[in-house]
Amino acid sequence: MDKYDWESNIKMNILTLRLLGLWPKGDDYTRGPYLTYMIFLVAFFMITHLFSQTLNMYYQRNNLQVLTGTVYVLLVEMVCVFKVYYLVTNMDMLKQLLKDLKTDMFQPKNSVQIDAIQESIKFWKIIYNFYLYFCIGTDLFWVIYPLFELFGHSNRRLPFFAWYPFETKESPVFELTFLYQIASVVFFTTVHVNLDSLVAALNVFNASQFDILCDNLRNLHKLGENVAVSFVNCVKHHKVTLSYADKCNNFLNWILFIQFFVSAFCIGITMFQLSVVVPNSSEFYSLLVYGIAITLQIFMYCWFGNDVEVKSNNIPYAAFECDWTNFSESLKRDLIFFAMKAQRPVKLSALNLFYLSLDTFMKIMKTSWSYFALLNQVTSKK
Repeated sequence: MDKYDWESNIKMNILTLRLLGLWPKGDDYTRGPYLTYMIFLVAFFMITHLFSQTLNMYYQRNNLQVLTGTVYVLLVEMVCVFKVYYLVTNMDMLKQLLKDLKTDMFQPKNSVQIDAIQESIKFWKIIYNFYLYFCIGTDLFWVIYPLFELFGHSNRRLPFFAWYPFETKESPVFELTFLYQIASVVFFTTVHVNLDSLVAALNVFNASQFDILCDNLRNLHKLGENVAVSFVNCVKHHKVTLSYADKCNNFLNWILFIQFFVSAFCIGITMFQLSVVVPNSSEFYSLLVYGIAITLQIFMYCWFGNDVEVKSNNIPYAAFECDWTNFSESLKRDLIFFAMKAQRPVKLSALNLFYLSLDTFMKIMKTSWSYFALLNQVTSKK
């Protein structure tokens, strides 16, 4: 049976990150043209754009409209810069996780196991495509609603509030700055989509290992003439799978911690903005699509993290679904001991403070609503 190519499912994400300067050919960055290319893209499209928005917030710190109209975008962009920094500094760790999947221990053994993997990948692709389309829609609306003002001959405005050391009202500076802001936000969006999807795919691969292990346990009596050897292989597989989950969690810790806090706040701010803009306007729909995209981002993390927990919890049950009645007494005792040790499911977390679960997703949405209610109450008193 040919080896299953795990990376083939994420080859488009890897290719996109390579075009953005964020996926070197080696295990990490080395001095050379590609490093220079990465530094230029990140500095020009991310750092400069972020810096200009931050300066504008400082100069307009007493203007609540400007603050609420900027902070929900600015914070997400800051998270993206942090993700890029974390990715670059931990590239060797991420690539090692992908290399581990190529080892024989992580390979599916039959067509049933491959079908289970493909079923999980199929759902991941559905969520990924929804997330991608809503992010594209957000970028399109951010382009469209300032254009209505531009073509309407009213006061022209850029898609995002930002400060520049030059006048941006006159042509062709206005048009060039407009294009720069759109290019920057597309860069940010592309990084978010592909990096988030890559992380979610790692969780899918992790959960799939528990599917493979469960199938091996259910068919333990069929895996070879020496059942004891097959059982030892299952124990080893379980051990390396737990180690793999722990490595994934170490890579995700800080990303999840920052992402959860920022997303909860940004969803609340977006709901508040939706309540004050003109209904059914292009700005209204841009905020609506943006809010859905942020929600999908958090949902993707929580769903596939929850999937790891659910599938790892199936191991004790799978151990006793095999035809164990004819096993030797010593093997039966080992099987019971293994099932007892495997009763604690794997829970991915953010610094052991928040678990990747659907319950956490609902808590984030409730927190977002609390932020919205607070802002709405503060503004209604004025």
